[in-house]
Amino acid sequence: MKKTVFALIAIATLAFTSCSSDDDNTTVILPPNGVTAPDTYSFERDGNTTVSFDGQTTRIQMAQELVSALKNPLKTEVELDAMFAHQENANDFTDAGLNASNKNLRSKTAASVDYYSANTTEANVIKADFDAYISDQVNTVFPNWADNATAGVAGQIQEAGGGSTRYVNGKGLENNQAFAKGLLGALMVDQMLNNYLSTAVLDAGNNIENNDSAVLDGANNYTAMEHKWDEAYGYLYGNEANPAVPTLGQDSFLNEYLLRVEDDVDFSGISMDIYNAFKLGRAAIVAKNYEVRDLQAQIIREKISQVVAVRAVYYLQQGKASLGTDMAAAFHDLSEAYGFIYSLQFTRIPGTNQPYFTKTEVDAFIATLMSGNGFWEVTPATLDTISNTISAEFSFTTAQAGS
Repeated sequence: MKKTVFALIAIATLAFTSCSSDDDNTTVILPPNGVTAPDTYSFERDGNTTVSFDGQTTRIQMAQELVSALKNPLKTEVELDAMFAHQENANDFTDAGLNASNKNLRSKTAASVDYYSANTTEANVIKADFDAYISDQVNTVFPNWADNATAGVAGQIQEAGGGSTRYVNGKGLENNQAFAKGLLGALMVDQMLNNYLSTAVLDAGNNIENNDSAVLDGANNYTAMEHKWDEAYGYLYGNEANPAVPTLGQDSFLNEYLLRVEDDVDFSGISMDIYNAFKLGRAAIVAKNYEVRDLQAQIIREKISQVVAVRAVYYLQQGKASLGTDMAAAFHDLSEAYGFIYSLQFTRIPGTNQPYFTKTEVDAFIATLMSGNGFWEVTPATLDTISNTISAEFSFTTAQAGS
């Protein structure tokens, strides 16, 4: 079954274009349901901005430091665990602002309302996966940092032609890549698609009544609903120099990989689709039009999920191309693929409460990749099978995503 959302998008398109009218042979395109998006993601009340997502910027920057630290063999497991589960005022980061923060990464990993509020068992299993990447890196890879890796033995392996040196465990997996790309899904994607864009969060408590009456959230210049939407926006654009006018490529997570997908001619335009949906959805909240808001959330869910899937297939195919000729390059690509495949369980089929691939399906992909000696033994046929299985659930082919 192709889990696409053509019907939903068709409905959204119809909703927008049906507002057109002809008058004296001149076609006028009216805004959908009276909602007009601003040119940039800028919203004000009484001359002051109503947009705020400091917590998302903080977590992106914490994640950046932690992923870098996973490549420092002088770091201990205790230190890395502390960066993951940071406590306010602990000296875990080089940035004093991050140390002072009461935010952390671990508490928001697999923590969305829609997917995990009633499934803490699965959430804890996922958190434990990230703990395990840290533990394996410190206790298996770091002790063999200067040794050559072989099948079943951790160590270093250099790309052909004097290229980058990769540090892998006995199965050829770079734990830092599995952690980074997995966190992209378990934190950024999950919080965006399954938490802050959820009606259970946007409409929680008196949010609709308060938004309708412009009742602000305490001393802040925004309503609670406005802020929840902005927090979703922050997990994509929170590390931008000017988040209102994003340039992309400003972090190592969703922001970077949206740019990578945008740069593929098969997917050009996807970044503007997402940006426009965020702007129109936010404008709809200001206009108190929750139908338009929710249609934009569906568009964002489809497009962000597609970014994760495209990159999973891309890295599987890139890894396949290097198998047997440049194993270090293959291991690096396949480690990235591993992380993006892991992230598929946090995607969201619009109009449903389900990911494109369940945890069980994702676990099966990972088990296949890691069987035996893992990447040392994986075959091109296996990589093609997984690629085609992923592509078949989306509106692209393996050839489109893999090039």
